[in-house]
Amino acid sequence: MNLQNQKVAYPQAEWSPACDILMHTPGQELFDGVIHPSAALFEDYFDVNQAASEHRQYIRMLEANGIKVHTVSQILQETDIEKLRPLAAKMLTYDISHINEETPDASENYRQYVLSKMSRADLISCILRQPTVTLYKTDLNPGYEAVYSLRPLINLYFTRDQSITTPRGHVICKMNSSQRAPETEIIAFCYEHLGQKPILHITGEGRLEGGDYIPAGEMSLIGCGMRTNDEGIRQLMEADAFGHDTIVVVRDHKFWQMQMHLDTYFNIIDRDLCTMVTSRLNAEPGSPEFVTCDVYKRQGNEAYELVERDRSFVDFIRQQGYEIIPINHDDEMHYANNFLTIEPRHIMAVGRQSLEYYQRMANAGVTVEWIPLESLINGYGAAHCMTQVLRRTCEV
Repeated sequence: MNLQNQKVAYPQAEWSPACDILMHTPGQELFDGVIHPSAALFEDYFDVNQAASEHRQYIRMLEANGIKVHTVSQILQETDIEKLRPLAAKMLTYDISHINEETPDASENYRQYVLSKMSRADLISCILRQPTVTLYKTDLNPGYEAVYSLRPLINLYFTRDQSITTPRGHVICKMNSSQRAPETEIIAFCYEHLGQKPILHITGEGRLEGGDYIPAGEMSLIGCGMRTNDEGIRQLMEADAFGHDTIVVVRDHKFWQMQMHLDTYFNIIDRDLCTMVTSRLNAEPGSPEFVTCDVYKRQGNEAYELVERDRSFVDFIRQQGYEIIPINHDDEMHYANNFLTIEPRHIMAVGRQSLEYYQRMANAGVTVEWIPLESLINGYGAAHCMTQVLRRTCEV
């Protein structure tokens, strides 16, 4: 489905009804990650096939709410095969550094020849697995032997992170971890297929990951910590990519993997309702858990100006009229805060939380659809991390 001919209502607020979402159901590229979870940025081992089954169930639940889900695999299957070849070429490497007799031109010509013959399925395998063929000289026919290595895109299913979608459009991020860097190429390719040209690519020393961005009606919230830095935020403001006149830079001082992004310890359910994990909500000034924020404002086409520095984020949120639902430590560790809001007071959340969590959501009038994600959450992410909302209605 191409969004090019539709009126695209980019998200003004996290609580606006979701219409289109980009996701990636993980495939066998995930196997190389689960055999050494720590190196893959995962929390623990999990079963690849079970993870894929959970992801497909999540998609079915979203579709049952009238949401159109676009998947990376579907886009790669639909794309003109000749457009896949240049993308696959970026992911396939021939290493001839151990062979003096092989010239770079000859090696590249052979690589391009092989790519020109590849089927769609094999091109997609190159894209998702990033193979390297390291060649060595041998006296045996045909004169080569090879060692094959892969750098599979094992974190691609966290489609929240490679881009952000602001009221102005899509921004391609620059990932903090080198092993995730190629993911942005694939997501940009998906936007091109959908007819949605990104308005900005973060470059240079800038770092930006989508889990740190939350649109909130009249303002944008952007986390600054482990994965997003000041330079990335500066580029967003300089390019007027936020599309809001108020920007709130939420500063994390703890730098803990379990709370790597803003959406791991804070989330929004409605224009007056949000969640926060108790370690942040109850933190005292000066402790690593205490969250501060800097507030930037602008008028018209003027540049953003810093109007408040080092403000208590909890106090700021309450001043905006939000009721905060606390999430205890045990629920936090089961990714209770990493839910997806699909419309006001209607969320998709990881199941098997505490009775306390269930009751607090019920008391606040929140409809919760519980998703079985017991395998997938071992990748250090959950319902919010696995979705990039491309389009929401204009209602804010």
